Amino acid sequence: WQKLSLMEQLGNIGSEVGRAAKWQGKNDDNFRASLERALGLLDLTIQDPKNAGRLKELCQLREVLALNDTNQSTGEQWANYFYPFAYASAIERNA
Repeated sequence: WQKLSLMEQLGNIGSEVGRAAKWQGKNDDNFRASLERALGLLDLTIQDPKNAGRLKELCQLREVLALNDTNQSTGEQWANYFYPFAYASAIERNA
C-alpha cells in the first residue's frame, strides 16, 4: 500500500466507497463490509509516512466517512470527491 502514491491510495479508497454507495439502502451487510474496507484502507493511508503532511485532511475524511451511515451522504457526493483522485492516479500511471 505504501508503494502507491497518495492519488492511487485515495482512488482505491474511492472504489470501495463507490461499492458502499451502491449497496447503501439495499444490502446492509454489503454496505458495511465495503465501508469497513474503505476505512481500513484510509487507516493505512493515514499511517503512511509520506502522507504526514496531509494528516489533518485525511483524518477529517475518515471522520466524515465513518459517519456516512448517519449523515446519508450520497454516492454522487462521494464520487464527486473521489473521482479526481482516480483520474489523477491514471494520469500518473500513464506519464
